[in-house]
Amino acid sequence: MSRFRAYVFAAVLLGLGTVSSCAEPAPDATVEVDSPRGEPTQFEFTEVMPGIYQARGAGDMTVGANAGVVINETDVLLVDSHISPAAASALLEDVRTITDKPVRYVANTHWHFDHAHGNQVYPPDVEIISHEATRSVIANGGSKSGRSYEAFIGTLPDRIAALEATIAESEGDEQAERETQLERLRAYHAQVEEVVPTPPTTTLSERLTLHRGGREIQFLFFGRAHTEGDVVVYLPGDGVLLTGDMLTAGLPYMGDGFVDEWVDTLEQLKHLDFQWIIPGHGEPYQDRQRIDHLQAYLRDLWDQAVALHRQGVGAEEAAATIDMSAHAEHFGGIPGAGVNPVAVVRIFELLDRRAN
Repeated sequence: MSRFRAYVFAAVLLGLGTVSSCAEPAPDATVEVDSPRGEPTQFEFTEVMPGIYQARGAGDMTVGANAGVVINETDVLLVDSHISPAAASALLEDVRTITDKPVRYVANTHWHFDHAHGNQVYPPDVEIISHEATRSVIANGGSKSGRSYEAFIGTLPDRIAALEATIAESEGDEQAERETQLERLRAYHAQVEEVVPTPPTTTLSERLTLHRGGREIQFLFFGRAHTEGDVVVYLPGDGVLLTGDMLTAGLPYMGDGFVDEWVDTLEQLKHLDFQWIIPGHGEPYQDRQRIDHLQAYLRDLWDQAVALHRQGVGAEEAAATIDMSAHAEHFGGIPGAGVNPVAVVRIFELLDRRAN
């Protein structure tokens, strides 16, 4: 894989790609906080409903994804543990700025490293909840190997070396900016070295419900989508749905997805009564029609890819041929033909029954 393609791949994985053009404003209650230790915070918290927050990266640390924070009567649930032990520890520290209640539950919405590689920081009295398939992948080393991981983490040494070379050739403000980038990249590389994949301690096959004070918290599996074990966290009394990467603010990463089944899984979400979606990447939103828009995109992508596969066209050529510009109204930045090759490679694997 070329360095450019690896970068694009990693950017899409971490939610840095196209964002929907029909984004609704997030809630106004964004909390600016100071660390209890007087250090810069790494997260900002947006209160979507009373006691329910989205935590988004706001510092210089690589955090990769969003997290959900649900403050109950006596304890706290965190949804997704982030990309590294350092990021998870920073989140725990920053959560103390909005509550003094202890974190007792953590959910892994799926097994991707940017959502589950903070698990190891939690002591035994913290229950880590996921789907059975997610636990299996993490326990067997799948979150620290494979195409997705290698495209982002495996390329780190080369990206560091390339940046070092460009610094020597630059000067002034450009050089200073690249030196800052290099410092952050080196810091993240060091944080990656500390990761010990730690599987969840409690699993579900279809449904698990917690009752914490007056709040009901449902962990639901409706079928394969972004991965084989996507769990959404549903708070029926609050009208909030935390989706991980099954739904994001724009187009989700599809490199480990089950693109044909994803449409049916999303259909099940429509039966839930909610007002707010807290996605794994991007800001919270209320527009339920985004589910329809993503379903339409996935159907079209699948159908075009299937047709080219039947014609014997290779995945790379198919990716350059597929035209999704009919969806540009809902997913901005689609000028014409060409989609992420990794999505098409994945679809061809599914068609050839080579997918994991």
